[in-house]
Order: sequence, then structure tokens, then C-alpha cells
Amino acid sequence: MSNHSLQIAGVDVDTIYQPASNAKAVVVFAHGAGAGMGHSTLQAIADALETHHISTFRFNFPYMQQGKNRVDSNPVACEAIQIALERTQELSAGPYYLGGHSFGGRMASHAVVDLQLEVAGLIFCSFPLHTPKNVHTKRADHMDAISAPMLFLSGTRDGMASPDLMTEVTNRLGANLIWLETADHGYKVLKRTRQRTDDVFTEMAGYISSFIDDTSTRA
Repeated sequence: MSNHSLQIAGVDVDTIYQPASNAKAVVVFAHGAGAGMGHSTLQAIADALETHHISTFRFNFPYMQQGKNRVDSNPVACEAIQIALERTQELSAGPYYLGGHSFGGRMASHAVVDLQLEVAGLIFCSFPLHTPKNVHTKRADHMDAISAPMLFLSGTRDGMASPDLMTEVTNRLGANLIWLETADHGYKVLKRTRQRTDDVFTEMAGYISSFIDDTSTRA
């Protein structure tokens, strides 16, 4: 694992490159709105992916690096993802996937559309389709322009991913949708009622690994 910095929108942001042995792919993974790249949840995801020979590159958005509460504008967030992808391409042979948790995944989708980034696929963990009180699908309107394969991993208790609407959107996009048993938006699970014996990060990594196996040869 190596730490570096990137300059994005005039801000030096921290990054973490976690290479896997015999890596079959690398995921540029962006953090959610409320926690930076070093959060234990993102580390758990990166660790689980490493066991499947998947490298990860994480970074802070400028607002997070500066300790601000308000997220960056779409253009700044998209620029951050583009720069992170370019650095990843210097570090790894690919294939390259973009994704992230919540806000980070949503911005990855905008970056692909707005900046015409070419990647092998997109991986959305807890994609925030809507707010808990304003339920609609407008946040996915731009995604019809994405031609790369897409994987959505949503918890069955995620208040920002109505099952009916998520199914409607992913069917429209021809995307893969996986429901994480008893998980909420932040991956907390109900241990008493969860049927699976593995933890949610192991579960996620297995689905992501299969998705990469299925799609990397198309890139």
C-alpha cells in the first residue's frame, strides 16, 4: 500500500494505492459525502477486494481534504475522478474500473458521461438514487449515455434506493443489480436476521470479482 498526493482544483489531496498480488483489475474507488478515503468502511472494501486480486486506488475529494462539509461541485468532483484515473493508469496495467460509495459512485457516473472517460465498467456501492424524503429517479437520467457495463450493489434497507425504482432504473440501463442482505446505506447489517454467514464486505467483493471476470475481456 502506498500513499501519494494529487493536485485537484488547486488542492493537494491524499491518495491510497492498494495493489493486489497478481491483480486482474484495478478499481478507482471514490468516497461518500460524509467520510473520506481512509474511513474503515472503505478500507474494509479495499481489503476484501485485494483477496480477489483486485487493486484499488482511493483519493479524497478536495472538499474532504480541506475539512469542508459541503461537497464539491460536479465539475470539480468529475475532474478529481479523471485525475485519479490518470494516476492509476500510471501505476497499474488495468483493466480500469470506476466506482465508489454513494456520492462517489454517483460522481463517477457523471465523470464518464461529462468527460467521456473510457473504462471497463462502473461499480456503484449504495448508489444514492434519491433522498429518503424525495423519491424519484432524476439522479439516473444521465446514465443512459453510459455504454460501459454497470454493477449496482444496494442494501435491502437502504433508504436512498427504493427497490421498485432501482429495479426500474437498472432494467432500463441494462445494468446488474445485486441486493445486499439486510444492509443499510452505510453497510450496517441486521446480524440476527441476516441469512448469510459472511460479512457484507466479503459479500460485496465476491460480486465485484464476478462482475470483473465477466466484463474485463470486453474492455
